[in-house]
Amino acid sequence: MTIYVFIFFQSSFLLPKVSKLHRTGNLTSVSEFFLQGLSDDPELQPLLFTLFLSMYLVTMLGNLLIILAVTSDPHLHTPMYFFLSNLSLADIGFTSTTVPKMIVNIQTHGRVISYAGCLTQMSIFILFGCMDGMLLSVMSYDRFVAICHPLHYPVIMNPHLCCSLVLVSFFGSLMDSQVHNLIMLQLTCFKDVEISNFFCDPSLLLKLACSDIFTKNIVIYFIGAIFAFLPFSGIFYSYYKILSSILRVRSSGGRYKAFSTCGSHLAVVCLFYGTGLGVYLSSAISQSPRKDAVASVVYTVVTPMLNPFIYSLRNRDFKRAFCRFLNKTI
Repeated sequence: MTIYVFIFFQSSFLLPKVSKLHRTGNLTSVSEFFLQGLSDDPELQPLLFTLFLSMYLVTMLGNLLIILAVTSDPHLHTPMYFFLSNLSLADIGFTSTTVPKMIVNIQTHGRVISYAGCLTQMSIFILFGCMDGMLLSVMSYDRFVAICHPLHYPVIMNPHLCCSLVLVSFFGSLMDSQVHNLIMLQLTCFKDVEISNFFCDPSLLLKLACSDIFTKNIVIYFIGAIFAFLPFSGIFYSYYKILSSILRVRSSGGRYKAFSTCGSHLAVVCLFYGTGLGVYLSSAISQSPRKDAVASVVYTVVTPMLNPFIYSLRNRDFKRAFCRFLNKTI
């Protein structure tokens, strides 16, 4: 991941900015693309640089603290926190794929990204984005077993199964990203090289193709539907069973205790899928590419930044583990 980020950084300095004539002709092949970013206003660039650098640092710090606290505290060596640390690792990769390149572009006033860098960024973006969704589905299954089958929880959620679920999430996400990558490599010409976003959005990249993309669109939507529908259906089924189990609890205190164990996860699920659906609907309705780019900030930057706060602020075990970690460090 660090190598990819370094490639993105270098592309801003080494590649010249494409001219307007180069960007408007019918192109049979391209060596670079032009990222339009969020705004062309020079007065907004310092504000955008400070804002996104701060958000990126907060995201990295929050997710790294979760990983360090989980790995260093034996009390958190449970399936729930194991999946949480992997989710934080996926969030770090997800936001590091796009935000560092955008920050460098704002600072250097250069928005060129090489063809190879664009495909690399797109592949890693899909990899970690898909892995986020699959890990959330795995975590919902963990909460389902903990609430609906508490006596069998240690047997069912054994270390072997937990590692297998994470590996399945990773390789499934890798397959999804490589399918998108193979489809993009088959594009032989582009109508334009301007991408109306701050990163190489696969849907926007496909729209720039001058060849027939009907079959490719069908394949992408089919693969996307599988890797979006299956995790979401797993989450929906798990919470349907969880809700049914909680409603059978007679005491209100017991209901609150049972629901509080999955409240943070449910909030992250709503944030992840809610923002993703909102961006999709806004891009379908809105005719402004810049508004679509601003909407993309929500799920590429804001969501990974908020996840550590959602999981840590309402979790007493994590607060105690974090305090122990700080005491050992200091």
